Amino acid sequence: MGVATLIYKNILGWKINGDFDRSIKKSVLIVAPHTSFFDFILSVLARRILNIEINFVGKKELFKPPMGWYFRWMGGAPLNRGKNENKVQAIANVIKSKKEFRLAIAPEGTRTKVEAWKTGYYYIALAADVPIIPVSLDYPIKTMTIGDAFYPTGDITKDEIELRKFFKGVVGKVAEWS
Repeated sequence: MGVATLIYKNILGWKINGDFDRSIKKSVLIVAPHTSFFDFILSVLARRILNIEINFVGKKELFKPPMGWYFRWMGGAPLNRGKNENKVQAIANVIKSKKEFRLAIAPEGTRTKVEAWKTGYYYIALAADVPIIPVSLDYPIKTMTIGDAFYPTGDITKDEIELRKFFKGVVGKVAEWS
């Protein structure tokens, strides 16, 4: 048993339901509900247990010495966030440029309560021509669940209704924000 498994399962009492389709090398993972920084810690441990690369993007300044090596090691990719740059297309280009890249993103765009998801995750998946994989963090039952790949159709209204079904009844660490 590895250290990550010991911490995740034995100490914290969490379990993982499902796994990623290893034949899908590029995707956008929507992880919700995102209500706490602890979500990141759980996700990093789960990534280690599942032995799969999960990625993120960050402003290019994060990737300069001395911390740049760490962020790359954690699966990060630098993003040029210029004023006139289309960020959706810039992130899609990062995904396209890699052999393997699973972008983890919180559809809420924040750790506080929101009425509607941000739409960037959806348009990134469309522009990169990759599926969306839903991942839930359900704190009352201490379970991370990994869903099946969902291929966006271009009809965001219809597709988001389908994606949200996966998260129905899931409660985050801050239950009021779920």
